[in-house]
Amino acid sequence: MGDEGRGMIEELGRRLMAYCAIDTPSDPDTPEERVPSTDCQWDLLRLLRGELEEMGARDVTLTDDGYLVATIPGTQKAPVLALCAHVDTSAQFNATEVKPRLHAQWNGQPLQLGEFVLDPADSPYLASRRGHDLVTASGNSLLGADDKAGVAVAMTVARKLLTEGNPGGDVRVCFSPDEEIGRGAVVLPLDVLKADVAYTLDACEVGELCYETFSADKAVVTITGVSIHPGFATGKLVNALHTAADILNALPRELTPEGTSGREGFLHATNLTGSAHQCTLTFILRAFELDELEAHRQRLREACAQPTKCQVEVAFTPQYRNMRDTLEQDMRPVDLAVEAYRRCGIEPRFIAFRGGTDGSILTARGLPTPNLFCGMQNFHGPLEWVSLQDMEQSALVCMELVRLWGKQAPLSGK
Repeated sequence: MGDEGRGMIEELGRRLMAYCAIDTPSDPDTPEERVPSTDCQWDLLRLLRGELEEMGARDVTLTDDGYLVATIPGTQKAPVLALCAHVDTSAQFNATEVKPRLHAQWNGQPLQLGEFVLDPADSPYLASRRGHDLVTASGNSLLGADDKAGVAVAMTVARKLLTEGNPGGDVRVCFSPDEEIGRGAVVLPLDVLKADVAYTLDACEVGELCYETFSADKAVVTITGVSIHPGFATGKLVNALHTAADILNALPRELTPEGTSGREGFLHATNLTGSAHQCTLTFILRAFELDELEAHRQRLREACAQPTKCQVEVAFTPQYRNMRDTLEQDMRPVDLAVEAYRRCGIEPRFIAFRGGTDGSILTARGLPTPNLFCGMQNFHGPLEWVSLQDMEQSALVCMELVRLWGKQAPLSGK
């Protein structure tokens, strides 16, 4: 490996470890109008703003809602390309006091991370990364490579373009909050971003390319019973919790996340709160096709319509839609990503992503945004890891995309 390649890997490692050490978990329990949902996300956003200003990026803007956008000027009149990543981390596992560890030129042996063991015997992909420089956390927290690996890749690409020259059109880098709780791209100001096409850096293994995601709804079931002193409740008490249990038992167990895979959608009960008098069940509904999503809604309606003395109300809220339906109208963002992968010696693998990305929402808002790999593995847990060499491959793909988009005419509708 030449000095230039090693230099990029070292830069990616420095950035990743510095960014991961800053706590940035988002909080789904804050009011939806509060963006970012946690004050700690500002710490990383302000650091990134300072780094972008220092490296010479133009129009560096940090909005009142925590969206950071900057411009790397190009040399070609071409569609404006945006590279996007999110700064928040999941609160699914402990995401505070993260202590990143670098395992340089990993020897292929199991890694002891606190009480946990990262064992290549459990993962052929990990085993194939012997000799790579791996970054993990300490075992007491997640790492946060979702999506700070993407942040580090975008920042490294920005620095290289500013230092060595941008052979394409203007490039925007965009860092957003609250992706992990589904709010990140909802109010991202597109009039500030001013991009024609975007890519999120939020997928996993080298070669993954995602232009298809779940379509998603949230459902809230409110159950109201009749409250009375339990000592005098005979024939009078109506327990809302019993009805909640009946609703859960009426739903097909095989359509839960743990019972589905591939292109199968699911109904997932995520929360039960309340009391015997009134309680609330929260669900997420996921499917790749809209008719399947409607079938999930109907199953939940039927479960809620069982005979009961409780009052049962169910409300559905759309969350995001499969980006494929929009991207198929102009496949250039996907086709050029395929070409960029292959020019970097990477064979693309299309992933029907069993989740959503900021790109799902941005695409629906009119900004086509496929999702590219950035190397993160085992995210949202203590065994999270990422290879710096995988991140380097992501950065090289981004550089190639800048060159390819620099030769393109405007997108349809632009």
